Amino acid sequence: MALAEPGGDGYQSRAPLRLSEKQRFNWLRLIRCENVGPATFRDLINHFGSADKALKALPDLSRKGGAKRAFHMASSAEVEEEWTALHQAGARLVAIGEPDYPQALNHIPAPPPLLTVMGKQDIAAKPSVAIVGSRNCSASGAKLTEMIAHELGENGVVITSGLARGVDTHAHKASLVLGTIAVVAGGLNQLYPRQNVDLAKRIAVQGMLISEMPWNAPARAQDFPRRNRIISGIALGTLVVEAAKRSGSLITARYALEQGREVFAIPGSPLDPRASGTNHLIKEGATLVCEAQDILDALAAQQSYRPHQPSLPLRETTPDASGQPPASEPEETSKNRFIQSLSLTPIAIDDLVRQSSLTMGQVQLLLLELDLAGRLERHGNQTVSLKA
Repeated sequence: MALAEPGGDGYQSRAPLRLSEKQRFNWLRLIRCENVGPATFRDLINHFGSADKALKALPDLSRKGGAKRAFHMASSAEVEEEWTALHQAGARLVAIGEPDYPQALNHIPAPPPLLTVMGKQDIAAKPSVAIVGSRNCSASGAKLTEMIAHELGENGVVITSGLARGVDTHAHKASLVLGTIAVVAGGLNQLYPRQNVDLAKRIAVQGMLISEMPWNAPARAQDFPRRNRIISGIALGTLVVEAAKRSGSLITARYALEQGREVFAIPGSPLDPRASGTNHLIKEGATLVCEAQDILDALAAQQSYRPHQPSLPLRETTPDASGQPPASEPEETSKNRFIQSLSLTPIAIDDLVRQSSLTMGQVQLLLLELDLAGRLERHGNQTVSLKA
């Protein structure tokens, strides 16, 4: 049973759009600037209308937010070096909303605005299931992973995973010919783990290799959870094969739930610590899986699911293109009162607007200033707090 592709009944279709090369370069420079993450990037584009205008405003925004030192801009020379290196290696930069940007990833909170990609373009438009699990999986876990990955592939489903040892490796190998996506934690020029470099090179030709990190960035511990949100975000559902109670696979499952996606788990013996995480997921409501058909049936039943459209526009516009003037700078007393209303406890942005005398645009502008000054922490569900 082949699933409908994203953009059909499950996803509202959008006309294919592409950035100009100048826009793409400016987007790369903006996302590489200090304190600019996906959510901040989105707000900057929405407020200023273009990456070019946002870049010019960054130092002043940081100063107004109370930065204690000069704002570090990604220089044109630094970005040109990355731009040249990745293109010489056969990689490309794909912006959110473009045809070769994974379709389901458009709809997660704060999706990566730019991805560095190698591989086949058409894979991004196909439905995907993520398969994750233990790096030290059992022989039966490896066999089950390969069987399910291969059968899903035969039914038109792309397998997404994280290129790690164990379950990830078996999932990629079993689906390599049929369609697989590997999301890595570091840059595509710093592949990890080293023993999977050859597999990654094969995926870059036959499947798709993806990273949101700079080309030469090494994988750090804090980058793996960020990678995991992309793995689950690309997929309609995430299957956990084997996982201990504290594992990165459970982080991926949590992201899947937050993103409104299905979570699947294979049960195991209570005596095997590698099954403790999956058994717990099933107790919490994850779909129990024994074979690929269990996943296909569950996904077929949720084809009516319609996620929110991404809030980040692909086409850059002037800030007043909607007929609304850009947000004005609030008075100093209102600004100070707003900052004092923030604390280390996360609060929803909508609540901040309701509790203040400011407009949504003014609140977003003040949050941008604090964010770029390194004073703001962004959390899930559109909540923010001051940094400790």
